Amino acid sequence: MNFRIDSVVLHHVRMRLKAPFETSFGVELDRDCVILEVRSEGLTGWGECVAGSFPGYSYETTDTAWHILKDFLIPAVFEAPLASPADLTTRYGAYKGHPLARAGLELALWDLQGLASRRSLADILGVDRQSVPVGVSVGIQPTAAVLLDTVQAYVDQGYPRVKLKIKPGRDIEEVTLVQGAFPWLPLQVDANSAYSLDQAPVFEEMDELGLLLIEQPLGEDDLLDHSLLQARLRTPLCLDESIQSLRHARQALEIDACRVINIKQARVGGLTEAIAVHDLCLAHGVPVWCGGMLETGVGRAANLALAGLPGFQLPGDVSASDRYYAQDIAEPAFHLAQDGTIEIPTGPGLGINVLKDELAAVTLRKEVLRM
Repeated sequence: MNFRIDSVVLHHVRMRLKAPFETSFGVELDRDCVILEVRSEGLTGWGECVAGSFPGYSYETTDTAWHILKDFLIPAVFEAPLASPADLTTRYGAYKGHPLARAGLELALWDLQGLASRRSLADILGVDRQSVPVGVSVGIQPTAAVLLDTVQAYVDQGYPRVKLKIKPGRDIEEVTLVQGAFPWLPLQVDANSAYSLDQAPVFEEMDELGLLLIEQPLGEDDLLDHSLLQARLRTPLCLDESIQSLRHARQALEIDACRVINIKQARVGGLTEAIAVHDLCLAHGVPVWCGGMLETGVGRAANLALAGLPGFQLPGDVSASDRYYAQDIAEPAFHLAQDGTIEIPTGPGLGINVLKDELAAVTLRKEVLRM
């Protein structure tokens, strides 16, 4: 099926988080992203570029993504019709980097493909389950008491797994505290690249706690050091920021730099590459799970469909719609079921409806690009 893209509308949105979210690279009060509205022959596909307001998690920001999308990626899709979202790989052959921007545009094409064929994204991907298990990511809290109260609240809501953000000086003591209060709760930690290999004793001590995994302890470009650290631990290391492509995933597995991979379709440049990373890990018997980037309902719908693939064996950081926002920009809202799962959308494409009034209310700037 060929897609002729008629126009693309960029929306730079800023949404207030329900509570501050602190990681090792800073505190977020608001969440910026770029929502893409891609129009093709009477249909409208939606995508979400998750680049934020500052280069903490990634070098990409909303401003750089806007520039790359407007001046390079979107003009490339106007050149000729596209047979499928995967065609973007060759269309972008001359451009390096910027996976978050690429992923946002590719996602809108997946939505268009589903709308045109009247199939859900999950159906197109070959997903055969109706829901996926999810966990919740807990940011660094002001005090230990607040941390315990926060975890308790999520346990009461029914989340079956909790991930704790950590950084130097806010690690062993707090993780041990939470484990002592909830000894039955599957627990994992995420350092967001905050440590170096000479701090390995922190993780050797943490190795005694029986965690599900330790996520991205070292720098995003430290595959070798992750391999050296993994050799000293029983607890599986999980890589996130380090895996920006299928090639990175292959190299990481070849040198035993990790034993679990967090797949974020945005981080690897889109669903096409994310599926390839999933297939590689499945072939090697390496479990994967779906990470989150504080997505709106647009990106959240895509994550839920992706997480339905068979290699996703651990609860993901997808969470319910009301986890971060009082009011989302898309419907239906995604709710946590009593069994700790969220249903995968079944409507055509992403299976969501963008609420135009809500989108307009949080839009800082908007630009229409045409052929």
